Amino acid sequence: MMTRRKAEEVFFKVLMLSATSVVVGTLLSIIATVLWKGLPALSLGVLTQLPSGGFYLGRGEGGILNAIVGSVYLAVGSTALAFAVSLPLALLLQTEYAGRSPFAGVVRLALDIAWGIPSIVYGAFGFVIMLAFGIRASLLGGIIALTLLVIPIMTRAMDEVIRTVRRDLKEASFSLGATRLETSFNVVLRQTLPGVLTAVLLAFGRGIGDAASVLLTAGYTDRIPTSLLEPVASLPLAVFFLLGTPFPATQQKGYAAALVLLLVVLLISAAARYLSSRFSRYISK
Repeated sequence: MMTRRKAEEVFFKVLMLSATSVVVGTLLSIIATVLWKGLPALSLGVLTQLPSGGFYLGRGEGGILNAIVGSVYLAVGSTALAFAVSLPLALLLQTEYAGRSPFAGVVRLALDIAWGIPSIVYGAFGFVIMLAFGIRASLLGGIIALTLLVIPIMTRAMDEVIRTVRRDLKEASFSLGATRLETSFNVVLRQTLPGVLTAVLLAFGRGIGDAASVLLTAGYTDRIPTSLLEPVASLPLAVFFLLGTPFPATQQKGYAAALVLLLVVLLISAAARYLSSRFSRYISK
């Protein structure tokens, strides 16, 4: 019996180590490949210049500033809109409001289903909405599509974090005469601030890195948009278009765009971990 238990323990330990090695190895391989391909092409000019001349023909003029700025516009706009919807909805799903009703279960199920819908479907849906309102491919269209994409992610992440708040903290607030709204903002949100910030950064990272949802809705341009109704470039589409050319010099700039996107995602992940640990001191255990 002991031999069998020992064998099972060794087997699952090897399995866990193997799975960890695969995950870590895959991540390191992706980072190493993007660094190897993109670092030689990365320069100040690539980061600070717009495409010009024979940029797409591999002649070396211009950079990817349009895609960097466009991605920031899209991610910030969609994250802000999603936050305005997700936070009230996550609070509504709590016990003090609709948490004990079938409505909360239906909403959570709908959000889980929406989370699993491919992003290209959101792009197609956003495109239909744009056609109905006479909106062409633009920054506004991309923001709308990305907002629909990240709302389920942000809402469910906030919902799960808010549900961890201890019941006695809420009851103590109620006993002091606080209303449900005051308790939600002064107690619940204070306790869940690290998780809420993590949910926002998670949505921001998804928004800045998604390509399918903005392919039909945001368009692409070599300029930086000056209004919501102008088309906008993005880093994922820049990677797609630049790597799709037959010119090696242009492909190198595609890898440079991929490196910038990778660094942004890594910085967002690091920021989420830092903010989570930073604000954890205010959490009641």
